[in-house]
Amino acid sequence: MTLLQWFIFFLAVQVIHFAGTWKLYEKAGRKPWEAAVPVYNAMILMQIIGRPRWWTILLFIPIVNLIMFPVVWVLTLKAFGKKTSTDAIIGIVTLGLYIYALNYSGTAQYTPEEEKKDSTLSSLLFAVVVATIVHTYVMQPFTIPTSSLEKTLLVGDFLFVSKFNYGARTPMTTIAAPMVHDSIPLIHTKSYFNKPQLPYFRFPGFEKVEKNDIVVFNWPIDTVRFFRDKNSIGIRKPIDKKSNYVKRCVATPGDKFELKDGIVFIDGKELILSDRAKPQYSYFVYVDRGTQINEMYLQKELDITDGHGLVNDSTYVFISLTKDSAERLKSYPGVKAVTRRVAKAGDEGTALFPHNQPTWTVDNIGPITIPQKGKTVELNKETLPLYKMIIKEYENNELTVNGDDIRINGQVATSYTFKQNYYWMMGDNRHNSEDSRYWGFVPEDHIVGKPVFIWMSLDGKMKPRWERFFTTVGGDGEPVSYLKYFLIALAVWFVGSYFWKKRKEKEA
Repeated sequence: MTLLQWFIFFLAVQVIHFAGTWKLYEKAGRKPWEAAVPVYNAMILMQIIGRPRWWTILLFIPIVNLIMFPVVWVLTLKAFGKKTSTDAIIGIVTLGLYIYALNYSGTAQYTPEEEKKDSTLSSLLFAVVVATIVHTYVMQPFTIPTSSLEKTLLVGDFLFVSKFNYGARTPMTTIAAPMVHDSIPLIHTKSYFNKPQLPYFRFPGFEKVEKNDIVVFNWPIDTVRFFRDKNSIGIRKPIDKKSNYVKRCVATPGDKFELKDGIVFIDGKELILSDRAKPQYSYFVYVDRGTQINEMYLQKELDITDGHGLVNDSTYVFISLTKDSAERLKSYPGVKAVTRRVAKAGDEGTALFPHNQPTWTVDNIGPITIPQKGKTVELNKETLPLYKMIIKEYENNELTVNGDDIRINGQVATSYTFKQNYYWMMGDNRHNSEDSRYWGFVPEDHIVGKPVFIWMSLDGKMKPRWERFFTTVGGDGEPVSYLKYFLIALAVWFVGSYFWKKRKEKEA
């Protein structure tokens, strides 16, 4: 919806509210015209139903207002004598229109005294609203679903993702279940309506997405109902309801990105990864005939979790090995050589972005200049595949191509100016990661947040990885667990609360 459409919708809501409540305002000792003044009418209604005026703010916060509206309908009905559970159900099912009948019945009696005693509802509502605000605008829990960032982040890590580092993005999908993503858990049904949609808006953050940052974002080409659902391909999803992905940002707007034998180069210089980054590559391991590498050694000593195996009687292929593990394997009895496995030109055909470069591989791509807001690029048959998704899908233009003729919104185009910034995201697990090498740039409006904290970690057998509990995602050096400090603080709080309660009882 455009801003004009939203303004018309807002005015329509005000008219509907006035038509259905003006007599009730009058019965509550207010002037009928007060029901017609936008925002002010909500403040007066809060007084009528015995609630603080600041509740008005909650009515205008996306997603939170979906919780508030039914509550306000029910409290309004109760304030005018409709206090039964049946009345509440009818009020919610009719989307508040039951209040119309009450407004024009002539039998409504204003009885607000009982509502002021209803502290249970207020406490429950406050808890739900606070949790929704925190989830939507401050911090969101996230679970690592794949091994694309293994050994930096592990499958089974439970993270807190900060929304305020890069600036919280207001929900674009206005009608959705709170505190869930694209589907409702257990029943796996869609948790939102595609329309109406709010325009993209992001609050100011205190940092920008930088190279080496681990970033959570909405998967740009997501067309499935929920993550890993392979039976519903083709669904069109709103931006903020696309599946959440987590990768490392390796190139930012304006960078000249190139991948050479699996190594990232930016503007011709190798990108030096952060201390905690542990990139993995595919390796050939050549052994004496008949030599078998002990699986327990691989799992326990080298912590190898991805695929590996013999391709003949003297050659192993490991999908994912860190440099350290590869060096240690060289000294294993019977191992003759360990060499990097670099994909050859033509191995992927045109599976890689932008799907017209058959010589590009997962290890060799580019150079590509990352699109930057306000920058202009030349458009022709050779460059268009790089920017087609941006022009048509991410920046909502009508694009038609007829031979050499390229038209944007009906006009012949030989160049294009980007409306937002874009990023290149990759997994540290170079040969086991579906990332920008396959689907291209990540638009700025798809950025969700920055993982900052691992609060729990479980391995494939659901056993706790205690050393990863309460560790930070970023920073220098090896991660340090703050679990013991949290447990000490928790114990102090419980003991302190116990003695404080005893003291109060004695004073009473």
